Amino acid sequence: QVQLVESGGGWVQSGGSLRLSCVASGRTFSYYTMGWFRQAPGKEREFVANILWSGGSTYYADPVKGRFSISRDTAKNIVYLQMNILKPEDTAVYYCAARPGRAEIVDARAYDYWGQGTQVTVSS
Repeated sequence: QVQLVESGGGWVQSGGSLRLSCVASGRTFSYYTMGWFRQAPGKEREFVANILWSGGSTYYADPVKGRFSISRDTAKNIVYLQMNILKPEDTAVYYCAARPGRAEIVDARAYDYWGQGTQVTVSS
């Protein structure tokens, strides 16, 4: 059974940084795509970034390009989301997700496994 557990959320002032972590367990993720999504109050869940577990290719949503960086530690089975130059509009619950296959898919419905989410709040 795949389990994803996020951590690292919190409160930060505009312009600050946070690093989110997602510990993945339950299987080998060699042929998986790992993603980060976020959902703000009253809004739909939106794609943030993803990474191919094998090879490490990354893909980002336009609003976070140049500010966020996704990476993974294959030895520890952890996916990270480094978030810099945070803005109030980045405030949301951030979710880690996984799907079998190697593809830059941004549709949340295509992801099979989800973590419980971690709250990120950016004050102005």
